[in-house]
Amino acid sequence: MEGAVMQPESARPTPGTFWAFALLSLAWNGLGAYDFIMTNLRDPGYLAHFPPELVDYLDTMPAWAVITWALSTWSAAAGSLLLLLRSRFAVEAFFLSLICLGIFTMYQGASQLPAAMRTPSMMVATLVIWMGAIGFAAFAFWHRKGGLLR
Repeated sequence: MEGAVMQPESARPTPGTFWAFALLSLAWNGLGAYDFIMTNLRDPGYLAHFPPELVDYLDTMPAWAVITWALSTWSAAAGSLLLLLRSRFAVEAFFLSLICLGIFTMYQGASQLPAAMRTPSMMVATLVIWMGAIGFAAFAFWHRKGGLLR
């Protein structure tokens, strides 16, 4: 249509798929935050299913590795909340999470992981975590570029 002006994405109603994905992001990253809290508080009920060598591994983790794990987890959770608020800063939160996840993954790769963490299922879990982190960051970036995040 000649002369028609395209509205920026932010002027249109927010699609339901955006809200569904943002809520999925919050649930996913909320689980990561819950895991971080329960693991670092050394909750006996939560750690009951952990092999003893994994708890020992956690106990010997250097502070900088715990900090990168925390930053990765909590910046992803913040990114999810910022998505729900339609804040453009969700992108930065998710990218900080990716950077810290990368550092933490390199630490794990260079350390002596317990056998319980060197299984094919744990490698798949790590891959799924990475896919989620990249997916949420890309989603936020795409919607900021489209004008939905302000």
